[in-house]
Amino acid sequence: MLTAHPYLDAPAPLAFAHRGGAAEGAENTTEAFARAIGLGYRYVETDVHATADGVAVIFHDPTLERVTGERGRIAALRWADLASVRVGGAAVVPRLDQVLDAWPQVRFNIDVKADGGVDPTVATVARAGAGDRVLLASFSDARLARLRALTEGRVATGLGMRGVARLRMASLHGRPLRLPPSVVAAQVPVRYGRLRVVDRRFLRFAHRLGLQVHVWTIDEPTEMHELLDLGVDGIMTDHVGVLRDVYRSRGHWAA
Repeated sequence: MLTAHPYLDAPAPLAFAHRGGAAEGAENTTEAFARAIGLGYRYVETDVHATADGVAVIFHDPTLERVTGERGRIAALRWADLASVRVGGAAVVPRLDQVLDAWPQVRFNIDVKADGGVDPTVATVARAGAGDRVLLASFSDARLARLRALTEGRVATGLGMRGVARLRMASLHGRPLRLPPSVVAAQVPVRYGRLRVVDRRFLRFAHRLGLQVHVWTIDEPTEMHELLDLGVDGIMTDHVGVLRDVYRSRGHWAA
């Protein structure tokens, strides 16, 4: 039986707007989130860094350059510096607390991208009273351990890269595996390099442990259908319109 957690209180399969739907234009902005939520998305994947003065902000990269064309590391800038950054006249670096407050009905999948973002993210989630509607994720197992310790296991978490590797190996060899109680989902790519991760064996094993399996980042409708046929519990996509249409065609769109 899959883990019952408030974060997962919607019918599976879940549909996640990756960075708010990065293929549609702006990513990780209030405009991107509003667009996805306007389409009916109730799960949004996003990324968090912390500023030099300890503000948790929504941004994927450690530097501004790719998104804004400007130089500067998020961790070296103060919030006042980032608040004035514009692309096409629009603000591109929202605060985490602003986003959580703006959409209290939405579940946020928060990838904490750097060690410095751990404490500000946890503090922001606590102040917003959003512990039941966020999942804290990271590629770093050490970072996730710190997130779990600070939240005392009360906030849903995913698995880091080593955790996913352990889960995959255990599924292949039928080995017992103990996971922290706050882990409610394995959020994984279909494959790492040439190694296939998501198959029926992996799904069955994860489900026996009470975990949902969410797959990223899937943008082609054929692959979306294949994964849904396989039995995945959620899909993350940059192409929010495409995933919505696929879910609608299968009767999964609950918005």
